[in-house]
Amino acid sequence: MLKQQLFRASILHFPHATTDPKNEVEYIEDGALVIEGERILATGDFASVHQQYSTAQVNDYRGKWIVPGFIDSHLHYPQTEMIGCYGSQLLTWLENFTFPTEQKFADDDYARKIAEVFLNQLLKNGTTTGLVFSSVHKSATDILFDVANEMKMALVTGKVCMDRNCPEFLRDTADSAHQESAQLIEKWHGKGRNYYALTPRFAPTSSDHQLGALAELAAQFPDVFIQTHLSENLEEVEWVKSLFPHAKGYLDVYDKYNLVRERATFGHCLHLTDEEWQRMAQAKATIAFCPTSNLFLGSGLFDMARAKQEKIHVTLGTDVGGGTGFNMLRTYGEAYKVCQLKNYPLAPMEGLYMMTQGAAVAHKLETSVGNLNPGTHADFVVLEPQFDELTRLRLNRSCSAEDMVFAMSMLADDRATFETWVAGTKRYSKEKEFADAMA
Repeated sequence: MLKQQLFRASILHFPHATTDPKNEVEYIEDGALVIEGERILATGDFASVHQQYSTAQVNDYRGKWIVPGFIDSHLHYPQTEMIGCYGSQLLTWLENFTFPTEQKFADDDYARKIAEVFLNQLLKNGTTTGLVFSSVHKSATDILFDVANEMKMALVTGKVCMDRNCPEFLRDTADSAHQESAQLIEKWHGKGRNYYALTPRFAPTSSDHQLGALAELAAQFPDVFIQTHLSENLEEVEWVKSLFPHAKGYLDVYDKYNLVRERATFGHCLHLTDEEWQRMAQAKATIAFCPTSNLFLGSGLFDMARAKQEKIHVTLGTDVGGGTGFNMLRTYGEAYKVCQLKNYPLAPMEGLYMMTQGAAVAHKLETSVGNLNPGTHADFVVLEPQFDELTRLRLNRSCSAEDMVFAMSMLADDRATFETWVAGTKRYSKEKEFADAMA
């Protein structure tokens, strides 16, 4: 019989989908979370839950907070090594840094080494699920799935497809993109906690022939994910117009190949037309708001107010390595600043919702991740808000849940992650990392 574990801490999560995160969040100051095996059994106040599960092993984390594992909706595993590289705007940055680094993923040993570092960085920052761009190499994608699968980590990824406007050493073909993506779907999609995403890098690097080949797979496998980039940079938007003169706009390029639908996530979306905003809403597609990369590459400011007006799912993405860190709380902090410049007050609970339950709902994964409801996978983070002198000063009083989330979004980093649990197993421990470093 599996041993039940009870975690005593402050509990914060969104039990269901909502358009009002501020008022529909569940906060339990003296809370309890009970797990058995890979799943959550119960969430509630400590007194009543402990009475019901009196034989469970108690882990006393009073003074700490338990939240659902974070969901990063847009990032690049091959760009881990090149995070923080100085360089111009999007197209030049891709040419100078991204493509040369991704060439290394033809080496399986290198790909496995980076996959392990990449997933460890996610866990160290409390991220337990990611929508991840792999490289163009099928084997590198296999390796990333394999390493995540060993941890029973929920992962959405796919091999990048690009058959033009990229270096020859990264170029595939329409036929190879179709064949290799199909093989990866058959091997991984829906197996364990693995999900496949058809991944054209962005419209300029895929020919009509390749987009058509991916459209065939999208029709054949209607529950696979789709991920790509959309309207990140003004120069990029103009380039798309020149490459696809018969399309009505950037989004229409994807739409002509039936790639705009539920479970399709489009990174950035900074320069959408009115028609594109409306089409995104109609298709129930998702936008991944990536504030740190948008600022780092000078791409523009996301219009959160318009997205809310159109009732489009908006999630958060670090966009590593254009993004400048793996920490989702800090990513919300940067999103808050972007929204301030656009006169939209992005409230702390709205930010937390976008990286937990809101993302799970957008990606149709809410029965498995994004909340602390009984029956979902035991993916959660134990946060230590008072992790240094400054946070002990700032958070030394009994602050509200909203104030805690906001302060951490400005002050926290991976030091605030005390533990990260995936499917009921502790996969990161700050205490163990410290002990290992001192050994």
